[in-house]
Amino acid sequence: MNNLNQVIIEGNVVRQPEPRTGTGFSICTFPIAVNRTTKTQDGKTNEEVSFFDVDAFGNIADFSSKYATKGRGVRIVGRLKQNRWKDDDGKSHSKVKIIAEHIDYKPVAKKSQGADASESGGMSKQQKMALLQEAADAVASEQGEEMVF
Repeated sequence: MNNLNQVIIEGNVVRQPEPRTGTGFSICTFPIAVNRTTKTQDGKTNEEVSFFDVDAFGNIADFSSKYATKGRGVRIVGRLKQNRWKDDDGKSHSKVKIIAEHIDYKPVAKKSQGADASESGGMSKQQKMALLQEAADAVASEQGEEMVF
């Protein structure tokens, strides 16, 4: 029987992924930052940031190399893996990584061009309404009717 080893973690990608190829499959490595905000007893805000390395394999690695862009929010379901080694001096080292088994990519917020511009195409509400009215006028002129939005 295996012991339980599962982690769910949300954070932001710190830098662009590093894709590479293993023995016949894709590998992608990228770090994420996880922010945690707490309040102390005297009411002050305390912010803590933790950094974790994530390894993805196969199709998950292919998607990660495309979509896990720097700054993007991700939710990772995976497991922890500890790598242990000894350096040339015989000193023992250890590093824990997250092995991704599933990744959800949070939507990327597009930069708006105006104060009321929306995410779809950067058009403002007024521009969309004018475009709709134009289309309605064109249809109405073909049908001999007047349409108003």
